[in-house]
Amino acid sequence: MAKLRIQFENGDPEKVIEFDPAKAPFHHDGKPGSILDVMLGHGVHLEHACGGNCACTTCHVIVKQGFNKLGESSEQEEDLLDKAPGLTPTSRLGCQAVIEDPNAEIVVVIPRYTINQVSEAAEE
Repeated sequence: MAKLRIQFENGDPEKVIEFDPAKAPFHHDGKPGSILDVMLGHGVHLEHACGGNCACTTCHVIVKQGFNKLGESSEQEEDLLDKAPGLTPTSRLGCQAVIEDPNAEIVVVIPRYTINQVSEAAEE
């Protein structure tokens, strides 16, 4: 079983999800087996203003462990990540970071702040 450990910068209690990547998708948002898909499918909220379509940065996560166990990032994801607040060398978009290894142990931090592009666009 793969394990996804979720830590929250805002102080919410840590969550741990054990799952079988072969049973993806778990939800309808993000790539099947992505961090977003796994979290939503197991009742853990992750902001995703664009519906998990790689069109914003609200599902930005920081991978603290297991970065090399995730699927490769696309050029589109890399371009969007440049706009994410708190960007780190191990930042990923939760909707695109697919957990493929059935024995993976991934630890992610959910940043306190995100840019909700939908709200910002409505204010312009």
